[in-house]
Amino acid sequence: MAAVPNSNSNTATTQQPPSPAAANTAITQLVPVPTPTELTTDEMAVKVVHKRYEGLVMVRTKAVKGKGAWYWAHLEPILVHNPETGLPKAVKLRCCLCEAVFSASNPSRTASEHLKRGTCPNFNSDSAPGPNPISVGVVSSPPPPPQNHRKRNSSGGRKGSGFKVNSSETTYSVAPITMIEPPRFSVDVSYPTRPDLVPAFSSATVVTGSGGGGGLYSPAHHHHHHHQQQHPQQQQQHVVLSGGKEDLGALAKLEDSVKKLKSPGSSPGQVLTKAQIDSSLELLANWVYENCGLVSFSSLEHPKFKNFLNQLGLPGITRRDLAGERLDLRYKEAKAESEDRIRDALFFQISSDGWKAKVSCCSGEVENLVNVSVNLPNGTSVFRRGVFTGGYVFSKYAEDVLWETICDICGNNLEQCVGIVSDKFKSKALRNLENQHHWMVNISCQFQGVNKLIKDFSKELPLFHNVTDNCLKVANFVNTKSQIRHSFLKFQLQEYGRAALLRVPYGGGGGGIGRVEFEPVFQMVEDVLSSARALQLVFLDESFKIVSMEDQTGKEIEEMMRAQFWNELEAVHSLVRLIKGMAHEIEKEKPRIGQCLPLWEELRVKIREWCGKYHINENHVDKVFDKRFKRNYHPAWAAAFILDPFYLIRDISGKYLPPFKCLTSEQEKDVDKLITRLVSREEAHIALMELMKWRTEGLDSVYAQAVQLKQRDPITGKMKIANPQSSRLVWETYLTDFKSLRKVAVRLIFLHATSCGFKWNSSLCRWAQSRNGIDKAQKLIFIAAHSKLERRDFSNDEEKDADFFSIASREDDVLNEVMFDASSL
Repeated sequence: MAAVPNSNSNTATTQQPPSPAAANTAITQLVPVPTPTELTTDEMAVKVVHKRYEGLVMVRTKAVKGKGAWYWAHLEPILVHNPETGLPKAVKLRCCLCEAVFSASNPSRTASEHLKRGTCPNFNSDSAPGPNPISVGVVSSPPPPPQNHRKRNSSGGRKGSGFKVNSSETTYSVAPITMIEPPRFSVDVSYPTRPDLVPAFSSATVVTGSGGGGGLYSPAHHHHHHHQQQHPQQQQQHVVLSGGKEDLGALAKLEDSVKKLKSPGSSPGQVLTKAQIDSSLELLANWVYENCGLVSFSSLEHPKFKNFLNQLGLPGITRRDLAGERLDLRYKEAKAESEDRIRDALFFQISSDGWKAKVSCCSGEVENLVNVSVNLPNGTSVFRRGVFTGGYVFSKYAEDVLWETICDICGNNLEQCVGIVSDKFKSKALRNLENQHHWMVNISCQFQGVNKLIKDFSKELPLFHNVTDNCLKVANFVNTKSQIRHSFLKFQLQEYGRAALLRVPYGGGGGGIGRVEFEPVFQMVEDVLSSARALQLVFLDESFKIVSMEDQTGKEIEEMMRAQFWNELEAVHSLVRLIKGMAHEIEKEKPRIGQCLPLWEELRVKIREWCGKYHINENHVDKVFDKRFKRNYHPAWAAAFILDPFYLIRDISGKYLPPFKCLTSEQEKDVDKLITRLVSREEAHIALMELMKWRTEGLDSVYAQAVQLKQRDPITGKMKIANPQSSRLVWETYLTDFKSLRKVAVRLIFLHATSCGFKWNSSLCRWAQSRNGIDKAQKLIFIAAHSKLERRDFSNDEEKDADFFSIASREDDVLNEVMFDASSL
């Protein structure tokens, strides 16, 4: 295929990023380093102090930008230097308000004691964004003793945190029973009570025994009573709860009953109207339905959730209510909306995803749900049905399901369905339907096609075999030799702050790459590459020398892990990341079939650049690439590329003409054949004459520039088509002289090149395993899918949670390394 040009210079074109540079080669990072024993104690200490200081500065910088704790606006990390050597010896925190200096071991506690307690003379508590709880009778504490703001209490316990725990007793401060207000039993004790706050009413100290000697006459109680005599203004009545602190809940209920009996006519608060209650429960039910499979029906009957609804003034909602008439009504509404939108469209495309078995990355379970949806010309999609499969699916079954769906929608007007895009069965089911119905254009999903390139390269490139075998040797050696494993984990912890064994694919002990999927192999490659520094330190360690003297494998691995090993490892990793990145973009952007030729050409160029960078035989790589391209190619790619005004090229005369020069001779013939197949025999010669006119005259320059107009996406920053529907609309409203060709153009241009559907939660498929539950599951799937399509949300909540916790974990690693590095204290 000839090279595909970029957009015209007179139009706002996409800023194509250069070929993604591969990650810095691991070998450049593997420069000889001194062993830990070669560093002096002072050098190690300085390194640790600097590392801690930089970490604290990073955390404070993020916090000042609104991504961290409030107190960093008032606390600043500083380096304390040794007056004799001038080298940093410790990290401290300085209060920006009063210049006081504190230890950096626990910034949160420093903020609580110095700022929240009021010991900082210049701190205004009202300006602090954090909560400032006040003891209101249920929990109160004696004011903290005066303390020097330059020296913190070293006891480590919370002062004034609501109760004091000794070895033999626990002391609570509660109001006398007739004055307790039940809602106030929930008290935020995140920060100690300030000394200038006085309880709203007198309180009684409740002492709960925790063993022998902890009652009213214990020494601790005697001391407390003596202390009260010294402070008569704080005298309190002593009450003993024999059940311990667990009695506080029962005490609250008792007081609640007393209060209700004393004031039977008092209103508990604003009462919701019936309309408000119905609206609230409807929103709750829709939330459960739209989070299909993620929120279990049984969880709504959890006591705490019921209590939550009760606090809001809402009645409980049962599983039977959710799965009954309410579900049926919501399903009918969603179904009616979908039917209306399909009925408004003149034609559509069927999309099916899920025929190719997928394993959930979160649960590891095989997903057996096929999504069948309808792509409309206006760029939107409508869910049609979900099909549960019991395992392996035969091509004939898939063909029957797709044809039944088309007949169910179209009735007698079968030509309303332009074609099908599917993640499987291109060579059988899709081809059979296309041969039987000449107006159909059935294509395979390009997300799957690009991803399969990884599998092709892993099977046919010797480079992948070498890297896989070498990584297996390294991983098995490191994981199975106890001394080496211990050293590896130690150096991982030292270098990266975390430790884990190298992942090895199932059955990876032998048999080569042909017997395992490449995804787990790639995970192993990533582990080895990301642990390069730790592996180098292992080979410099004394334990490795001892093991290698007894085990010849160690010497072989040490000899193997030279520059070539790391270059090959980096090359494989770079190519896989390149293909995965392109596949991810395709999945996200959901291109039309007119974009297929430019996308594959862009990928070909990037892979050739990769060959040049890593000195790989380009001819061998091209053969593998061309083989996969031909298996995915459809003549409609070339026809849509020619007919889509977005790809018109401005010539010397100023005309905007279709890019025929970018096609091969075979692809030009494909365009003619496809157009004649999609029109009636009587119109075939007319359509070809109009095609020649389109080739020589093209489109008016103003309309062409309007179609090719781009704008920057505010989220990604990339340039995108301003109005994706304009290509089709130009044919429908302006190019009316092309009577036959425009019929083909409008039906081709809108076709989707991917079938990437929804990512369901793993629990959903388990619901449908019961014959009795499959009807309910189908309705839930329809409601959830309908909602996702309206929001254009194709993500999976479990995957989003996994990504969130992965990011949070990496951020916590930085914080933990900064906060709890005791060696800098």
